Amino acid sequence: MKTAKLILAFGLCVLLFGGCSKKSTPKVVNSKHVKIGFIGLTCEAPIYTAFEKGYFKDEGLEPELVKCSWANYKDNLALGAYDITHHLVMYFLKPIEQGLDVRFLGGVHTGCLRVQTGVDSPIHTIQDLKGKRIGVPGMGTPPFVFANRVFGTHGVDAGKDITWKVFPAGELGLALKKGEVDAVANAEPIGTLLISQGIARNVEGMDEATDMPYANEYCCEIIANGKWIDANPDSAARAARAILRGAKWVQENPKAAAQLAVDKKYLASTVELNTVAISRLKYIPSVKSAEETLYSAAKEMRAAKMLSPETDTDALAKKAFHHLEGVTDEWLKTVKVEKVPGGQVDPNEDIRLYAALLQRDTQDSCCRRKMFDQPDQEAPNLADPDAPCLDKGMIASEK
Repeated sequence: MKTAKLILAFGLCVLLFGGCSKKSTPKVVNSKHVKIGFIGLTCEAPIYTAFEKGYFKDEGLEPELVKCSWANYKDNLALGAYDITHHLVMYFLKPIEQGLDVRFLGGVHTGCLRVQTGVDSPIHTIQDLKGKRIGVPGMGTPPFVFANRVFGTHGVDAGKDITWKVFPAGELGLALKKGEVDAVANAEPIGTLLISQGIARNVEGMDEATDMPYANEYCCEIIANGKWIDANPDSAARAARAILRGAKWVQENPKAAAQLAVDKKYLASTVELNTVAISRLKYIPSVKSAEETLYSAAKEMRAAKMLSPETDTDALAKKAFHHLEGVTDEWLKTVKVEKVPGGQVDPNEDIRLYAALLQRDTQDSCCRRKMFDQPDQEAPNLADPDAPCLDKGMIASEK
């Protein structure tokens, strides 16, 4: 009897531990309701387009837009406050390395970050920036991360060789003009505006839109909550296709996309400025190139000490990208979008006209940044989206 009881108890233990060690398979739901996150950025035009043009509904989904702020954007996605969005690759690779379960699904656009210096500055190359002061819209913001990445791959120690100073994005040009910094790292539309006003020019090798290898990489890619993808693979594919279709429409109709974003109050900007910023980006979606971007970006981020030196960057890139059925470059080749009459940028339009239009605004720079900045309409400071306008006497704080 005792032997029989022991055998029974042992058998139960085997079953118990066997069940515990077996990896649970997520239940597939494929809910049609999908929550799409957005901040209110110029480059989020494909999301606005996909929603307003009914592309999500064409895919059989019930879309809900969820407005977010920079401060909690990564956490909100990981915690399921929204399911999917498109955002900066370099903004999410470090959190993914640290265990954040979010995954990239496809590339949306290239090139919106750069480092600039004054038009008459003696600075021309990356090496010329050693020992210099660089203005950024916030420590840890995408322009800061991009600059650090470039420095790291060119032997410049961003922690020792560079002095970083934080300014509201709309005041970076003012800081450059006043000589408070030697260069600035920014995102669209600020970079285009500073060039158009004759304030700045690009530092060689530090323009994500034109300089290799960055020009071939995707700045922003579709990214989604990992658990949501596992439970909703078909819905995730449908949502990704809707956003990629939106990107194609924006590429064909940049002026119309800028008008839509402003008219629908997705961001606080003018149609003219938004058109300039959107038309500078390349909305040519891809899946294969998006995956390749993760491999090159991860390698350079590790070289720049933004990822752990022990990190296997190939393994990280492989983990970070998720292939979905029906979301392929072959499918993208079949996607056709309308060409809206008057929705394109007139090649004869002079960007300086846009700068002149903005300069007619005589409000103080603190209020003007509400127009210039990309993020949040209510508080557009990249460094702290919930911060009030800075006091005029406190132009910058050194970090």
